[in-house]
Amino acid sequence: MSVFKKLIPAILMILSLSAFGQAARSPFSTFGVGEIFGGALIQNQGVGGTGVAQPQFWSVNNQNPALLVNNYFTTFQAGALVESRKFANDTASQKGVYGNLNYLVTAFPVMRYKKDPNLMFWTTSVSLLPFSKVNYRLLYTDSIQGSPDQLLGVTEVGSGGLSQVSWANGFRIIPELSLGIKASYVFGSTVSDYSNRLLNSDQSVPFIVAVKEQTYMKDFMFTGGLAFATDSVFSSDISIHAGLTYAFASKLNATKTTVQQRRLSSQNPITSDTLVYRKGTVDIPSAFTIGLSVSKGIDWAIAGEFAMQDWSKFRSINAEDEGLKKTWRVSLGGEITPDQTDFKNYFKRVTYRAGFSYETTPYVNPYVDNGKQLNDYGINFGLSLPAGRSSIDAAFRVGKRGNKSETAVEETYFKIFFGITFVDQWFHRRKID
Repeated sequence: MSVFKKLIPAILMILSLSAFGQAARSPFSTFGVGEIFGGALIQNQGVGGTGVAQPQFWSVNNQNPALLVNNYFTTFQAGALVESRKFANDTASQKGVYGNLNYLVTAFPVMRYKKDPNLMFWTTSVSLLPFSKVNYRLLYTDSIQGSPDQLLGVTEVGSGGLSQVSWANGFRIIPELSLGIKASYVFGSTVSDYSNRLLNSDQSVPFIVAVKEQTYMKDFMFTGGLAFATDSVFSSDISIHAGLTYAFASKLNATKTTVQQRRLSSQNPITSDTLVYRKGTVDIPSAFTIGLSVSKGIDWAIAGEFAMQDWSKFRSINAEDEGLKKTWRVSLGGEITPDQTDFKNYFKRVTYRAGFSYETTPYVNPYVDNGKQLNDYGINFGLSLPAGRSSIDAAFRVGKRGNKSETAVEETYFKIFFGITFVDQWFHRRKID
């Protein structure tokens, strides 16, 4: 029995458990529409998140639709994410471990390039990924207006997030140049729940006063891509690739409902009154990413990229979600497959990856009023265990966000990405002699 078949039960178990898990809790998800996931699949996570300039033959490139033309076979990928996060300030810390299904993606070739049947002219892809997540729980005290000695214990809980279903297409214009377009339908809701109770009162209050805000969002987002490839002037075996993507600014239709409730200590509502019901929009700013890679076939590749998005232009039906900052990210990574044709030594056919990224997040420190943005940097590792054309994939990221000396709170995290890639040949006309 092959290594791949032995690991199939473990893969299915992890995916099924992760599908019912939760996203990691983070106080930073209180801002905007929550924490943004991005489009990097496991193969890209292993190389620091790079991908807009890296052609991938045995997996789907979900970051630049123009590079889909490098998929000559039907490909299906599923991935799960397990992460451990620790938040700390000068007086306290909190740690948690969470897991969830990360993505489902498939791509298949549609039409070959007429001038060269060995190349694809059109490849299409369909995917289901999370767009953002909201998951936090904050506990703090506050005083009652007019009664400064009377304290309230306030619990603020956030949940929900946005998902996206995408249809991407890549088209080869000339052998060296390809274009792509991706349409994504983004949908979902975020919930903020505020409840409080008297802390230092002699009177017994039999209920909890709570306010629940729920915002539904939905609409389309579009991303364009461009990819260019040429041989190196030093060797025809070495290729140079350049890539560019641009995510257009979009307006999501939004509906906000605010409900006031009286609850028992069990959080079950006794009464519920709708205070606000209104419609509006949530404006997601445009973003662009540019990248460059150098590779030798499927033997090795090195890539770097730069991305920017101006979240200060973010506008929401919830004014308190605004106040974000412009962000940028720099990533560098590489991968190597020692010898894919060596069937005597399995580990020479394994693809090994490593990478690094540094970015400024859109979040301004929520605990001290110094306007300091939270930075995020991490080191990535990954590998793909081959099973014929298919593979078992894993990636790891160790990182840190914020700094206690500058932003009063910091987050350290460890993420494990685990998934499978199935590659097969569909729609192939068989020839009978």
